[in-house]
Amino acid sequence: MNASRLYRGAVLGTLAALALTACSSDPATEATDDTAATVTVEDNFGPQTVTVPPQSVVATDNSTFETLDTWGIPLAAGAVTLMPNTISYTEDESIIDLGSHREPNLEAIVAADPDLIINGGRFAQFREQFQDLAPDAAIVEVSPRDGESFDAELKRGVTVLGEIFDKETEAQALSDAFDESIARVQAAYSPDQSVMGLIVSGGQIGYVAPSTGRTIGPMFDIFGLTPALDVPEGTDDHQGDDISVEAIAASNPGLIIIMDRDGGTSTGGGPDYIPATTVIEQSQALQNVAAVQEGNIIYLPTDTYTNESIQTYTEFFNSLADLLEKQNTQGEANN
Repeated sequence: MNASRLYRGAVLGTLAALALTACSSDPATEATDDTAATVTVEDNFGPQTVTVPPQSVVATDNSTFETLDTWGIPLAAGAVTLMPNTISYTEDESIIDLGSHREPNLEAIVAADPDLIINGGRFAQFREQFQDLAPDAAIVEVSPRDGESFDAELKRGVTVLGEIFDKETEAQALSDAFDESIARVQAAYSPDQSVMGLIVSGGQIGYVAPSTGRTIGPMFDIFGLTPALDVPEGTDDHQGDDISVEAIAASNPGLIIIMDRDGGTSTGGGPDYIPATTVIEQSQALQNVAAVQEGNIIYLPTDTYTNESIQTYTEFFNSLADLLEKQNTQGEANN
């Protein structure tokens, strides 16, 4: 074999090797790109693989609205009707409104062509419909689950959102602030003080059962609150359970925690809206209750009923801690 043949053979061999290298490198690059373009998170239904960053996001879960809003996450569609006016999404006309869970416009989600649906809460029942209407979208649900520790569930939810939107640091900061607010209340609260939770709606007062009751119920477990009244078979009804003001007065709670349900809905601010403060102040039967006489009544943020975020609870827990710490300071001054 002459030198020119040897040279051509070497060149062809080198080109072939380069071609094989190029062909084999493409799949590796694609695999790397695929890995970098998705994240797998654990939600209420198990592992969910989400394309990141998501390009078209839909949100229907009230526990996530404020977090997404604070992080500046744009929405293509959402349950805007369910959002309180404290959430800036309500002012963004480009967001497709899916309506409320009572009168949903689920088909409108098709126009959003989402790659991520953050579902849950009042819209949890529509998961299968969303799967049919947006088959290519990842559906993630992180609403607090029944039977689980409520405070841990709130932190789990914000942690999952942080993983999806590359906001791990911000999510940890929210969890840390939440933990700190809990620690403050636990340090300031004495089990000697009896507590009652109430929901005011339509001018009527409803009882919140410890542990199981809506919004306020889990606080009894988180803080070890002593119930002023423990009604068997309490529910999680959104308006609370039926109770007479006489029964409240007879239990004589030392602290009353109140959620103004209407304040967080479209009723709030309307002509028929009666603030919870007015309802309590005008109830003659409650005026001799220890909590009323001593000023130990505290109201959740007005938008709580439709803004069930970790930020909402952190804000309220800090307000509750402020009240309890003030009580303790006054008690020490009187001793």
